Amino acid sequence: MQVQVTVASQKARALALIHAAAKKSKRPELDLISLALQGKTAGFEKVITMVDEMVVNLKKEQEGDDSKKEYCDAQFDESEDKQKQQEQSIADSDKAIEQMEGLLETLAAEIKALQDGIKALDKSVTEATEQRKEENEEFKALIAADSTAKEVLGWAKNRLTKFYNPSMYKAPPKRELSEEERITVNMGGALAPTPAPAGIAGTGIGAAAALVQIRSHSEEQKAAPPPPPETFGPYTKKGQESDGVLAMIDLLVKDLDKEMQEAEVSEKDAQSDYETMMEDAGNKRAADSMLLTEKEGTKADTEEALETEKGKKAETSKELMGTMKYISGLHGECDWLLKYFEARKEARTSEIDSLTNAKAVLSGADFALLQTSARRGGFMAKRS
Repeated sequence: MQVQVTVASQKARALALIHAAAKKSKRPELDLISLALQGKTAGFEKVITMVDEMVVNLKKEQEGDDSKKEYCDAQFDESEDKQKQQEQSIADSDKAIEQMEGLLETLAAEIKALQDGIKALDKSVTEATEQRKEENEEFKALIAADSTAKEVLGWAKNRLTKFYNPSMYKAPPKRELSEEERITVNMGGALAPTPAPAGIAGTGIGAAAALVQIRSHSEEQKAAPPPPPETFGPYTKKGQESDGVLAMIDLLVKDLDKEMQEAEVSEKDAQSDYETMMEDAGNKRAADSMLLTEKEGTKADTEEALETEKGKKAETSKELMGTMKYISGLHGECDWLLKYFEARKEARTSEIDSLTNAKAVLSGADFALLQTSARRGGFMAKRS
């Protein structure tokens, strides 16, 4: 009678433990174990087997949750790191694109400035060349006119010398006969008349240019106030009169020589300055052209790099969208598990503890039943 009371109380204790666990987890397996305990046909061995199987299943479930949690944590860490890297890459691309666009604007302005500078330099060179040509033509015309004027003055001086001082007169050079003309003369023939020389008094000297130069120098000499009207002055000899005229001619020639010398110096200086300017302009144009080529090359390389960076940014943005979509999927897959992981683990631990305790209770009751059965067998053996 005492053994039956002990077994019943142990069964009740085990059933209470199962019920307590069932209220927390609402598992149908616990309800089945409770029904088995309440039944009168099933032995404790079957209930204990059910408890063992459920404990094994609970441990497997926990292992699954542990594995899934580990997977979720790892995937979140990896994906979030990837997302940060992609976002940083996009930020770096934005910065690089902004810098390259700014550089392209600067290069475009510098290239335009160089092109404008080269055009202006070419224009200034052309204008300087035209000016140099005009100055050189003026110089040549001046030298030619002054040279002609000197020839006229020399001819005039020689003619005056013939009148005033015949001993100082220089006759024109005799005509030099050619070999053919000498043969003709030696044979008693007559030479063909030579054409009369043009110019002033048959000298071949250009009259117009010479007179212009002489007149201009005469006007310079007349810059002072005019002398008083001539009167019958003292008697002058022929030599004294010639000396005054010849001295005036010499003075005019000296002025012409001075003007020609000054013109030659100015022409030489102007030509030297022009050549220096041309050399400097050539060097500057070469340097600017080289710099222009370099900047155009840099601009082309920057434009290519800009397109590459924009393509990289677009590709990274596409990858980032994929990463964010994957993370969103992870949230749908893992958020519930991660949120309730500790609660589920605690509940399983409680269930396993309850089932283990219930098993221990049932195992003790089953052992008591075995001992009672053994005693009854021995007692019946003694009575017989």
